[in-house]
Amino acid sequence: MLYKIATTISHRKKQAILLFLDLSLVVVAFFGSEALLSSAASTPFAPFARLEFLIAGFCAAAASILHLGLHRMKLNAYEAQGMTDTVLVAGAVGAACGLTNFVAETPMRFAEILVVSASYLILMMASRLMLLRLVRWIWSTGSAETRVLIYGAGQTGRQLAAALATDTAVFPVAFVDDNPRLQSLTIAGLRVHSPVQIAELVERNGVDRIVLAMPSVGRHAQMRIQRKLQDIGCEVQSLPSFADLVAEGGESSRKPAIDLAGLMGRNRLEEELPGVSEAYVDRSILVTGAGGSIGSELCRQLTLCDPAKIVLIDHSELALYNILKELKDIAPNLPVVPILGSVCQAELVRDVLSQHDIDIVLHAAAYKHVPLVQMNAIEGVRNNVLGTKTVAEESGRAGVERFILVSSDKAVRPTSIMGATKRMAEQVVQDLATRSKHTRFSMVRFGNVMGSSGSVIPLFEEQISRGGPVTVTDRRVTRFFMTVSEAVRLVLLAGSFARGGDVFVLDMGEPVPILNVARQMIEGAGYSVRDENNPDGEIEIQLTGLRPGEKLHEELLIGSDMLTTPHTKILRADESHLSEIEMAKALNELRATITDRDPKKCNEILRRWVEVDPKLAEVVTTDA
Repeated sequence: MLYKIATTISHRKKQAILLFLDLSLVVVAFFGSEALLSSAASTPFAPFARLEFLIAGFCAAAASILHLGLHRMKLNAYEAQGMTDTVLVAGAVGAACGLTNFVAETPMRFAEILVVSASYLILMMASRLMLLRLVRWIWSTGSAETRVLIYGAGQTGRQLAAALATDTAVFPVAFVDDNPRLQSLTIAGLRVHSPVQIAELVERNGVDRIVLAMPSVGRHAQMRIQRKLQDIGCEVQSLPSFADLVAEGGESSRKPAIDLAGLMGRNRLEEELPGVSEAYVDRSILVTGAGGSIGSELCRQLTLCDPAKIVLIDHSELALYNILKELKDIAPNLPVVPILGSVCQAELVRDVLSQHDIDIVLHAAAYKHVPLVQMNAIEGVRNNVLGTKTVAEESGRAGVERFILVSSDKAVRPTSIMGATKRMAEQVVQDLATRSKHTRFSMVRFGNVMGSSGSVIPLFEEQISRGGPVTVTDRRVTRFFMTVSEAVRLVLLAGSFARGGDVFVLDMGEPVPILNVARQMIEGAGYSVRDENNPDGEIEIQLTGLRPGEKLHEELLIGSDMLTTPHTKILRADESHLSEIEMAKALNELRATITDRDPKKCNEILRRWVEVDPKLAEVVTTDA
């Protein structure tokens, strides 16, 4: 009944009710003040003795309310805008009483005028706030809005509560904050609770969504909180600060809304892939390249597997610091050991494996940016081939239980130095697997990982945020796509399936045209594509031509023979590789080219020992 009345009453009637209420309170304030002062002075109560002051105050209140439009102000906006206007109206009432003193036979003392003004101010504010509470209660009981719990009662949380106070579709029920000094307080009309009460608040208030309104704590801390809340039974979202939203440039900084499933041409596989925690429980695990896109996600997912220890190796101090800090936030009780150094340092790798009694090695360290490796072939070979040789060989000597190499679809009939080095790294691992008595060597091959460093998605995002153009090498180019979490789950599953020398490949569906990805990202960001069919579009797609070493279409298999695994989405490739003697000769030749700093010779050797595409690009020297 109340909900129906509140939603059907007209604006004019609402304004008339508020105006009548405000003017009625002038009379209440005068009579109440007179009664209070008479009682204090032990004098008879004479309510109409100063009728001229009441009339003056009434007229002043009416004039100021109409001038300021206080009766037209929505209740939802009163807390943010109306209180100052209320003070002005109360001041106008007091001023009218003061001016009336010049013509009245019995003047009002200053203290009496002050009491009348203060009483009117308190009554006006109290009545508006009570009405606001009543309206909010009516809306909360009668409408089907989304009910949210705000995690964080700081500046961003208060701004969010104030914004939602004027929204009828979303209803904030309470604050949650880790700060004990804020708990039990009422801020912006909402009670602040402790995080331990979240489950109770969600159940009692029918909360649909928890909003993390504390951008200052950083993404990693928010991620830790989201993990804690994942079993609560409602959606959890993070909110950037309003200042950041403005500082990022408003409309020009709209972020692309990317439909990952649409880009990949299939449903996400995260829910289809089985759990992998059993294979890593109570194991000491070494992750190389731990600060990179794949390495860091490996570390995040491993924290959910209850390992005994995670050891991180990375040659980037900043990347190593960032992943270490994040892991400490996500899993504060998990032993995490950061090792700053290169996988090419045999003595370092040997010492780490021995000192930390490593059971499993996940080798993700690699240079993978195709044009950069094309221009730095020597360092690409050193890191991707000899670095893999060092880590794999030392793992075998140390008796590591499992070694998993993270590879790439660019290793299949490569047209680039980077792809050739990854294929050579695969052959290094395959060769060691044939002679290993204790360590099970395997490798995982997959396509482009969305959002990883050097991938096309972040590049397109940056180009769109600048207003374009978006650059695509060739309109015919296609790529396989997967999310980083899917890629990492595949790597971890490979570790549990491995028998020795395996090449695991994920069924990634059909390759996706990059031109379609660019178009979808532009339109997903709210822009239109400018082309010959739409010359008035906002962002243009430019074709730049294939770069040295790039393919039109990537492949995942060298041969056609595929074997099954315990999961239908994961296949095992049966591929040939170099013999032990051939591998030793190839590695010796590559070491010689590194010593001589001869990138062209390096290219020739890779052509000789790797099944490359006839279009394998020549190296590009840094002098070019």
